Amino acid sequence: MPRLSNHMVTTAFELDNFRTTKNLGVVRGITVRSRSIIGTIGASLQTLVGGNISLLTDLCERARSEAFEIMIEHASQLGANAIIGARYDATEVMQGVTEVLAYGTAVVVEPKQ
Repeated sequence: MPRLSNHMVTTAFELDNFRTTKNLGVVRGITVRSRSIIGTIGASLQTLVGGNISLLTDLCERARSEAFEIMIEHASQLGANAIIGARYDATEVMQGVTEVLAYGTAVVVEPKQ
């Protein structure tokens, strides 16, 4: 099964120059992450000097990227070649443990004539 290309994922509800021929339903990717004790200490130290807390930024980016890739894999398994209406959500499941969810609508599109 071919993998859906990243550039065929949009937060819009349509892709320019394409028409939707089939709606395959909601797809999602979920990951649950926690900080390590070293990461927590490092992030705490970074808060003392202010600015970007790079350890947490990197953790969040990895979690979002993983959720996004799982969502794409789910859509590809359904035979989609695009995802529209893509969104992210995050919830703290317990202290220091966060769920990141990427979701959207898997569709089949074809170029407009």
